[in-house]
Amino acid sequence: MTVVIAGCGDLGTEVGLRLVARGERVIGLRRSAGLLPEAIEGQPVDLALEVPVLPRDTRFLVVAIAASARTPDVYRGAYVDGLRNVLDALESAGSVPERIVLVSSTAVYDVSDGSWVDEGTPAEPATATARILLEAEELLRSRHPHAVVLRLAGIYGPGRERLIAQVRGGTARLSREPQHTNRIHRDDAAAAIIHLLHADAPAPVYIGVDDDPAEQSDVVTFIAGELGLPVPPRADADVARAADKRCRNTLLRATGFEFQYPDFRSGYRALLAGRGVRHP
Repeated sequence: MTVVIAGCGDLGTEVGLRLVARGERVIGLRRSAGLLPEAIEGQPVDLALEVPVLPRDTRFLVVAIAASARTPDVYRGAYVDGLRNVLDALESAGSVPERIVLVSSTAVYDVSDGSWVDEGTPAEPATATARILLEAEELLRSRHPHAVVLRLAGIYGPGRERLIAQVRGGTARLSREPQHTNRIHRDDAAAAIIHLLHADAPAPVYIGVDDDPAEQSDVVTFIAGELGLPVPPRADADVARAADKRCRNTLLRATGFEFQYPDFRSGYRALLAGRGVRHP
């Protein structure tokens, strides 16, 4: 039996390597398939434009496509057209996977008042790109009603060190008003995807975040302290305020999933210590 990972970038590669270690055959779909580790069978394909060739014995499908730019056209090509091409390939192969997991985003929740968000919160995206993400979820649900959607918050980890770089470079700023941020370490995101592939009777949607929807200023202050640097100054008053919501992971936790990095402190300490692997 085969696992197909559509969009085998950094997160998809981590998922693939973990599945290979469990004895699975893994096929990774990406434009630059030659960059994949040898353990993953790479298929070079531009999913926004091409229908891949998939084996009939595809047991699991993970869709972890990432857009190369934050524009509606690029998002539609990646998330909607890319997903449609993968689903068409399954149909052409006569394959009906046991489980499909689609990686989406908590951006579909337009909440900016610091309130709590869970899977029961209406997904009412306010931006064009977030609406496209929700459209992709609906496309998948229309063709595979029992598929699982994992809405991830901001992923950090090896190769995803933008906030650390900002603190080191002196460009990080503390938010002027309370601003909650939600995140998940890449390794926990990969582990959650694999967990949901094998979960019994999973729910249609899960939120993938760690246990601590922390204020942005607390995270920046912590990183500065770990680096032995001064606490960055406050942002200028005219800087636009970002979304402010606190996402719950209660439903994901209820499946028995356990986090390796349950909060930003444990995750960033590991990252600063150089633990983990950056994938191409």
